[in-house]
Amino acid sequence: MAEITGVVNSIIYRNTENGWTVLELCPDEGEKLTVVGALPLANVGERIELTGEFSSHPKYGSQFKAVAYHTVAPATLSAIETYLGSGLIKGVGPATARAIVERFGMETLAVLDDDPLRLSEIPGIGPKKRDMILASYLENRMMRDILLALEPYGVTVNQAYKLYKIYGELCLARIEEDPYQIIKDVDGVGFVTADKIAQNVSGFSFDSESRLRAGLLYALSTAANEYGHTYLPKPSLLNYSVKLLGAPEDRLIETLDNLVAHGEAIQQYVGETEAVFLPYFERIESNIAEKLLKLSQKPVENPFFDFAAIQAAQKLELSNQQRGAVLAALNEGALVITGGPGTGKTTIIRFITAIMEEIGLEVALTAPTGRAAKRMSDATGHEAKTIHRLLEYVPGEGFLRNADDPLYVDMVIVDEMSMVDAMLMNALLKAITIGTRLILVGDADQLPSVGAGDVLRDIISSETIRVVRLDEIFRQAQSSMIVTNAHRINMGFAPLLDVPDSDFLFEDVASQDRILERILYVCTHPGQVLDTREPLLDVQILAPMKKGVLGVYNINAKLQAALNPPAPHKREHISGETIFREGDRIMQMKNNYKVEWRKTLPNGGVEDGTGAFNGDLGTIYQIHENERSLSVIFDDERLAVFDFTHIDELELAYCISIHKSQGSEFPIVILPMFGAASPMMTRNLLYTAVTRAKRQVVCIGRRDAMVSMVNNNRTDRRYTALCSRLSELKGLGV
Repeated sequence: MAEITGVVNSIIYRNTENGWTVLELCPDEGEKLTVVGALPLANVGERIELTGEFSSHPKYGSQFKAVAYHTVAPATLSAIETYLGSGLIKGVGPATARAIVERFGMETLAVLDDDPLRLSEIPGIGPKKRDMILASYLENRMMRDILLALEPYGVTVNQAYKLYKIYGELCLARIEEDPYQIIKDVDGVGFVTADKIAQNVSGFSFDSESRLRAGLLYALSTAANEYGHTYLPKPSLLNYSVKLLGAPEDRLIETLDNLVAHGEAIQQYVGETEAVFLPYFERIESNIAEKLLKLSQKPVENPFFDFAAIQAAQKLELSNQQRGAVLAALNEGALVITGGPGTGKTTIIRFITAIMEEIGLEVALTAPTGRAAKRMSDATGHEAKTIHRLLEYVPGEGFLRNADDPLYVDMVIVDEMSMVDAMLMNALLKAITIGTRLILVGDADQLPSVGAGDVLRDIISSETIRVVRLDEIFRQAQSSMIVTNAHRINMGFAPLLDVPDSDFLFEDVASQDRILERILYVCTHPGQVLDTREPLLDVQILAPMKKGVLGVYNINAKLQAALNPPAPHKREHISGETIFREGDRIMQMKNNYKVEWRKTLPNGGVEDGTGAFNGDLGTIYQIHENERSLSVIFDDERLAVFDFTHIDELELAYCISIHKSQGSEFPIVILPMFGAASPMMTRNLLYTAVTRAKRQVVCIGRRDAMVSMVNNNRTDRRYTALCSRLSELKGLGV
C-alpha cells in the first residue's frame, strides 16, 4: 500500500449517502492527482494523509484509490488560509481567512481552539461575527468527531448528519441506549437501518423485546406510509413481521399483546376483520366519522336567492343535475359532489360561491395542494387556500385553527377530495363548527390519496352522507377527445386514437428505446408535435413506473441532459445518483413543515411562511455549495431554501410518476405506453394520467399496452375503517 499526503484542492463528486468521493489533491510532492474512495469528511483546504494504491481508469486516467485516510492539521500558512476560506466555516471567506492568518500565523488553529475571543483583534470582526465563526468552527470539529465515531455503526453520511442535528454531542449515547428509538426521532431512518445499527451495539439480542416491538410498530407505520392502510388485519401483520424479524409467531403475539396493553397499538374489529391500528389512525378515523355525521345532521336553513339573476350575472345556464347539486349544497350540512372531467364540478363551485357572496354568507375555498388551490381561485375569482394555509399551520405548533379556534365561515368547499388523506381530513374537521356547511368535491375514480386513508371513497361507500353524482358531459367538454377518452377509459372502453385534429394524440412506437428517443425528440423540437414552444413550462411526462428504460429515473436523467444541459454558468450539486443543476425541474417528495419561504405579491408586498408539501413542483433557482443549500422557486412563486441535509426530499421532475401527479393539471401530458403484462398498469392509473392534461395528451408507445391498461380493472384494496365507523355510528343514531 502506498501513502500520500497533501491538501484537498476541490471536491469533484460526493455521494452523500455512502460518502464515496472524487477529489483533486495537491500532494506534498508531485503534480495534482485525482483521489477516489470513501472520504465523507474530506473538505477543500484540509490536509489529509491517505493509504491506498495507484490505478488507471479507462476513461478518467490515473487515480489514487484510497482505502483509509485521516485529517492532519494544515502545515503551512497557505494551507491554513485555504482551509479557513473554503466555505466550510460560516462567516469566513477568502478575505477574512487571509486577515486571520496574517494576524495569527501558524498559531491560527490554536487561537480558534483555545483563545477564540482574540478573533476580535482583527478589523471587521466584531462580537457577532466572531461568535458566528467560532460556533461554525466548533460545530464542524464536533461533527467530524461524531461522524467518525458513527462509521462503525453502518450509518450513512446523510443519516449521520441528521442524527447530529437532532442529538448533537449525545449521538453515541442515544444510539447505544436504544438504537430503535432513532426510527421515531430521525426522518429517513427506518427499521432496517436501526436493526443494522443494533447489530453493532452490544446488549441487543436477536429476539429482544425492544427489537420485536420496534419491528411490529414499523410494520404498521410502513403499511400506512407506503401503502395507505390505516390498519392491518392481525394475520397479515403477524405474517409480515415473522418474515421481517425472523421471530416465532408466539413471541410476536406476546409482544403485540404488550403493545396493546401499553396503548402503543389498538386491536379491535372492523366488520368481521380483527384489525390492529396505530392509536393515531384509529382515533382520527373515529373522529372523522363522528364529526361528519354531526355536520350532516344539523338542519340548515335554505337561504333565499334569485337563481335566474345569479345565472345571468355569472353568464351560466346550469343543467338540472347541476342545479340539484347547488340546491343540495345549500340545504345539506355535509355533501359530496363527485364526477369525472367535463361534468361541471368547477362550474358548480363557482355558482355556489356566487350565491354565498350574493346573500352575504362567507365561504372558504380550499384544496390539498397549491396547484389545485390556484385553479380553484382562477375558476371562481375568489381566493382559495391550501388546507394547511387555511388552518394556519405552524411548524412545531401544528394547526392553529382547530376546535379551540375554529374557522368562522358559513361554508367550506374542498376541491380535489380524492387527494385528502385521513390525517388532513381530521385536522380540517376539527376546525369546522357544527352549522357550517361542508361541501366535498372530487372524482372518486381517481387514485386514492398518497397519505393513509381512502376518505372520499369511504364516505361515498358508507351511504351516510348525501352524494350527488355528476355524469352529464357538457357541450364544450364533448369537443375534447381528452374528456371523451377519459370517460371511455373509466367505463372500460378503449380510447379513440385516430381522430383527426384531436387534442389526444397517439404515436405507435414498438420498443422501449425508440419510445424514449421519440419522447426526447418531441420535447426538444417544440411546436412540431406539442402544442407549445415552452416544454419546460408546459410539458409534463407521466410514467407508471419509477425504474427501467421508461421509468421516472431514467427519463429524468435523459431529459435533464437534453433540456437543461451543463453550462459554465449553471452550478451543480451531486446527491446520491442525482445531479441537481440550476434550472432543473424538481418535486418535493415529502411534507417539510419547517422550510421557510418568501413570496413576492403582485402589489409589491412580501408574504413569508413555512412549509413545502408532498407533490409541490418547482425549479432550482440557485445552488450555494459553500452554504450547503439550494433555493427553489415553486410554481406558485414561493422561494424556499433547502439545506443539503434535506436534499433527499427533492427529486428531478421532468418526468414524475402518475401517482405523484394527483391533484395537478398540466397544459400538456406525455405518456410512455409500454409493459402491457404488468399488473401495475391499471385502468385507474391510465384514467388518472389522462385527466391531468388540460390542452393536449400525447401517448407514445404500443397500442396493446394501452388496451391492456383499460382492460386491467385491478385496484389495490386499502385497509381503512372510516366506512365501517360511519355505518356503525349512523346505526347508533349519532
